[in-house]
Amino acid sequence: MVVHKKTKRILCTAHGRGKMHDFRLYQKSKIGPHKSTRMDLDLGYWGMDKLHENVRLPRKSSKYHELTKSEKAYNKRLARSRVLVEHVIRRIKVFRMMSETYRNRRRKYDVTLQHEK
Repeated sequence: MVVHKKTKRILCTAHGRGKMHDFRLYQKSKIGPHKSTRMDLDLGYWGMDKLHENVRLPRKSSKYHELTKSEKAYNKRLARSRVLVEHVIRRIKVFRMMSETYRNRRRKYDVTLQHEK
């Protein structure tokens, strides 16, 4: 899902049948953002930095490597910018658009999804 930061409008969506990983859905959708577009992503898109230049992914820690203060601050800034998308996803879940069978015309699916509030 691509969301405009200022207007909070859904610009683009991709759909798949059944459960599908975020990154695989992105690859199947063939959405090609412009190279100058900055993408703030979550860890579901790990490896996206190899496909697109302007990607911000959270830093990961492990039991062998703890995050430094600057990496934690980076993750916090990224989470603050990503929370907008999470709020839009929440609105879609409250509207139950994605969780149940859509029974209207298929060609109106994206229009209905973008205009719900």
